Amino acid sequence: MLEIIAIEKKFDNKKVLDNINFIVNKGEFFGLLGSNGAGKTTMIKLISTLLLPSDGKILLDGKEITRNNVQIKKKITTVTQEYTLRGDMDVDEIMEYQGRLYQLPREQRKKDSKNLLEFCGLMEHRKKRVRELSGGMKRKLMLCRALLPKPELVLLDEPTVGLDPFSRRQIWDLISGLNQQGMTFILTTHYMEEAQMLCQRIALIDQGQLLEIAPPQELINQLGNIAINVVTPVGIQQKYFKNRERALDYAKNLSDPFTLRETNLEDVFIKRLGRGID
Repeated sequence: MLEIIAIEKKFDNKKVLDNINFIVNKGEFFGLLGSNGAGKTTMIKLISTLLLPSDGKILLDGKEITRNNVQIKKKITTVTQEYTLRGDMDVDEIMEYQGRLYQLPREQRKKDSKNLLEFCGLMEHRKKRVRELSGGMKRKLMLCRALLPKPELVLLDEPTVGLDPFSRRQIWDLISGLNQQGMTFILTTHYMEEAQMLCQRIALIDQGQLLEIAPPQELINQLGNIAINVVTPVGIQQKYFKNRERALDYAKNLSDPFTLRETNLEDVFIKRLGRGID
């Protein structure tokens, strides 16, 4: 279990995270959602110890996560937004280095590396240097590297940026399968479909403040399950309703064109934050 306790983070006396408290249960797929600058990536960096908190503490399995606590840190891996792969190493070398870093037995690291690379379609590129890979391939390799030691907690900061829709769904299948086996994930993403499909609970963060934590469908239900997009002379306006019957009753009196659809997480953001995802 991961515990975030009264976390604050300041940069040049400006608070970017303010008294954040939440728990991520073992085996949970947890989402951090908010606009750019909300504090999501800062939270990921604090959990991974890339940054240190100005106040508060973070516990994993009851033990504080610090830069000196090597045994706890080994239970956590991260897929960052930025590429963190050495360009002069090939795919096999990246995976071998990760396996040795986590002291995995030779046969295990060879077998698990092969399985991950095959699943992500990288086996035929295993002798290519990182600098020769496309952006999407680098993104897949970063995920394979993070998953190789079978960590207790995986931090995913925009893990599918730059991937085509097929590759993105490949990754969803991989991480959701590992989650079902008990691996814990924390995800930040600007793809609302991704968050809605993968996350069991979502924390809404706005300008360093934690607004709410709830399952995706609960957040949607609070707004209304059915949306009507009305095309007016001044732009598209959204109206939300608890059910289709109420939406259709409202639509009877509309003179402007409209479309009827199911509400989604993007609607929640527009309504809760007053803007869409940047």
